[in-house]
Amino acid sequence: MSRAFTPKVITANRLLEGDAVWLTEDDRWSTDMAQAELITDEAHATIRLLDAEAQSNVVIGVYLVDAQESANGPAPTHFREAFRTRGPSNYAHGKQSA
Repeated sequence: MSRAFTPKVITANRLLEGDAVWLTEDDRWSTDMAQAELITDEAHATIRLLDAEAQSNVVIGVYLVDAQESANGPAPTHFREAFRTRGPSNYAHGKQSA
Protein backbone atom coordinates (compact mmCIF):
# COMPACT_ATOMS: atom_id res chain seq x y z
CA MET A 1 0.00 0.00 0.00
CA SER A 2 1.43 3.35 -1.01
CA ARG A 3 1.57 6.30 1.33
CA ALA A 4 -0.96 9.10 1.02
CA PHE A 5 0.31 12.24 -0.69
CA THR A 6 1.15 14.96 1.80
CA PRO A 7 0.99 18.69 0.91
CA LYS A 8 4.15 20.03 -0.71
CA VAL A 9 5.81 23.22 -1.87
CA ILE A 10 8.51 23.61 -4.50
CA THR A 11 11.82 25.05 -3.40
CA ALA A 12 15.18 25.80 -4.99
CA ASN A 13 18.10 28.21 -4.73
CA ARG A 14 18.44 31.35 -6.81
CA LEU A 15 21.16 30.83 -9.35
CA LEU A 16 22.94 34.17 -8.85
CA GLU A 17 22.42 34.97 -5.14
CA GLY A 18 22.04 31.45 -3.74
CA ASP A 19 18.99 32.44 -1.67
CA ALA A 20 16.47 29.74 -0.80
CA VAL A 21 13.29 30.43 -2.76
CA TRP A 22 9.81 28.92 -3.08
CA LEU A 23 7.55 28.80 -6.13
CA THR A 24 4.33 30.82 -5.88
CA GLU A 25 1.01 30.08 -7.62
CA ASP A 26 1.71 32.84 -10.15
CA ASP A 27 5.11 31.34 -11.09
CA ARG A 28 7.29 33.78 -9.15
CA TRP A 29 10.17 32.72 -6.91
CA SER A 30 9.76 34.18 -3.43
CA THR A 31 12.21 34.22 -0.53
CA ASP A 32 9.17 33.94 1.78
CA MET A 33 7.89 30.36 2.12
CA ALA A 34 4.51 31.68 3.30
CA GLN A 35 3.92 32.96 -0.27
CA ALA A 36 4.56 29.53 -1.82
CA GLU A 37 1.90 27.50 -3.58
CA LEU A 38 0.74 24.67 -1.32
CA ILE A 39 0.23 21.67 -3.60
CA THR A 40 -2.18 18.99 -2.43
CA ASP A 41 -2.40 16.84 -5.56
CA GLU A 42 0.42 14.51 -6.61
CA ALA A 43 -0.16 14.88 -10.36
CA HIS A 44 -0.24 18.68 -10.07
CA ALA A 45 2.96 18.54 -7.99
CA THR A 46 4.70 16.59 -10.75
CA ILE A 47 3.65 19.08 -13.43
CA ARG A 48 4.66 22.08 -11.31
CA LEU A 49 8.01 20.45 -10.52
CA LEU A 50 8.74 19.90 -14.22
CA ASP A 51 7.84 23.55 -14.95
CA ALA A 52 10.13 24.73 -12.15
CA GLU A 53 13.03 22.53 -13.29
CA ALA A 54 12.77 24.14 -16.73
CA GLN A 55 13.75 27.50 -15.16
CA SER A 56 17.43 26.56 -14.97
CA ASN A 57 18.43 30.11 -15.92
CA VAL A 58 16.86 31.38 -12.67
CA VAL A 59 17.12 28.59 -10.05
CA ILE A 60 19.10 25.48 -9.27
CA GLY A 61 18.40 22.42 -7.12
CA VAL A 62 14.62 22.36 -7.54
CA TYR A 63 12.73 19.86 -5.36
CA LEU A 64 9.46 19.18 -3.55
CA VAL A 65 9.28 19.45 0.24
CA ASP A 66 6.57 18.58 2.72
CA ALA A 67 4.66 21.56 4.06
CA GLN A 68 1.57 22.30 6.10
CA GLU A 69 -1.03 25.01 5.97
CA SER A 70 -0.70 27.70 8.64
CA ALA A 71 -2.47 30.99 9.35
CA ASN A 72 0.25 32.78 7.33
CA GLY A 73 0.43 30.32 4.41
CA PRO A 74 2.55 27.20 3.91
CA ALA A 75 4.94 26.34 6.73
CA PRO A 76 7.77 23.80 6.97
CA THR A 77 7.23 20.42 8.60
CA HIS A 78 10.92 19.52 8.86
CA PHE A 79 13.71 21.36 10.67
CA ARG A 80 15.84 21.50 7.51
CA GLU A 81 13.25 23.57 5.69
CA ALA A 82 12.59 25.70 8.77
CA PHE A 83 16.33 26.44 8.83
CA ARG A 84 16.32 27.35 5.11
CA THR A 85 13.53 29.91 5.68
CA ARG A 86 15.87 31.91 7.93
CA GLY A 87 18.64 32.24 5.36
CA PRO A 88 22.40 31.87 5.84
CA SER A 89 23.46 31.53 9.47
CA ASN A 90 27.10 32.44 9.03
CA TYR A 91 26.51 36.18 8.63
CA ALA A 92 25.21 38.76 11.10
CA HIS A 93 23.27 40.60 8.39
CA GLY A 94 20.41 39.90 6.01
CA LYS A 95 17.61 37.60 7.16
CA GLN A 96 19.51 36.39 10.23
CA SER A 97 19.88 39.89 11.68
CA ALA A 98 16.10 40.25 12.01
